[in-house]
Amino acid sequence: MVRLAGSLLGVFAFWVVIWLPLALVETSAAEPSEQAMGDPDAPVTLIEYASLTCPHCAQFHIEVLPDLKERYISAGKVRLIYRDFPLDQQALTAAALAHCAGPDRYFGFLDVLFETQSSWAQAEDYLGALKKIGKLGGMSDEQIDQCLADQELMDGILQTRLDGQKEHQVSSTPTLVVNGEVYPGSRSIEALSEVIDPLLDGS
Repeated sequence: MVRLAGSLLGVFAFWVVIWLPLALVETSAAEPSEQAMGDPDAPVTLIEYASLTCPHCAQFHIEVLPDLKERYISAGKVRLIYRDFPLDQQALTAAALAHCAGPDRYFGFLDVLFETQSSWAQAEDYLGALKKIGKLGGMSDEQIDQCLADQELMDGILQTRLDGQKEHQVSSTPTLVVNGEVYPGSRSIEALSEVIDPLLDGS
């Protein structure tokens, strides 16, 4: 657990320097289980359905999302909407913790949760590991306990999963929906560019 704490501190420090400027302009949707980044008027909307215990989702966030931000989101070409699709109880609990961190810190918490996924998701006491992440991210014990006891929030996250199944036939994670077209599985930035660039022609 000491090793986990050290790695988390490093990830949080990195996030403050690199991601905070973007996080401060991110906005949340009306539903508690949906968060978005990028220009609301961007010509391309990319919806990501992901589970915080999914290794391929972690790979997408660690390896692909930084390039997606740099090339398209920061440039006002793509708006990313993140929707929870928890595959297990660990993912549901982690998703709730990220939402309770607040919209300004939401994507920063996702970064940390995905970066340290192999540590907390496989921990014998995964709740204790998640609480440690919450505390390192600035949440109090009381805030964390209230968050994890918020059944309305949990129900909202599960409803997002059900809506994804009905609206986009999502059955696995990650699943990307680009301007209404569904693309199951993680994709490289090059593969995503092949999908996005034609949608930007003439915009």
